[in-house]
Amino acid sequence: MSISNRLFCIRGAICTDNNANDIIKNVELLFNTILKENHINNEKDFVSIQFTVTSEIDELNPAAALRKADIGIDVSHIPLFCSQEPVMKNSLKNVIRTMITIYKPEDSIIHSVYLNGAEILRPDLAKGYSK
Repeated sequence: MSISNRLFCIRGAICTDNNANDIIKNVELLFNTILKENHINNEKDFVSIQFTVTSEIDELNPAAALRKADIGIDVSHIPLFCSQEPVMKNSLKNVIRTMITIYKPEDSIIHSVYLNGAEILRPDLAKGYSK
């Protein structure tokens, strides 16, 4: 029996300092963890990758950081998009969020990844990763 693919979204977030090196390092950590936890190794399965950033993150766009990161897949043909998170009272600061749209086998289990303090955004989905 053949398992067909379906469209999934994988969510993730990471807290980072606002400098280019930390943004690249943390985007790389987030994506390598997402790829590992979701058994992803083929860029052809990606539909798009979206980012949001809180207003404090203004040194480097996370899409540009992903292009510079060492994640083992070629993202040059994957549409990347970034926007700013709405500014809300008492919201967590210095956060990069992502939503990856990807095709995976229909019976796949998706693991969201929250790192470096972003676990408090979705404790129901976070697995307690550490830096």
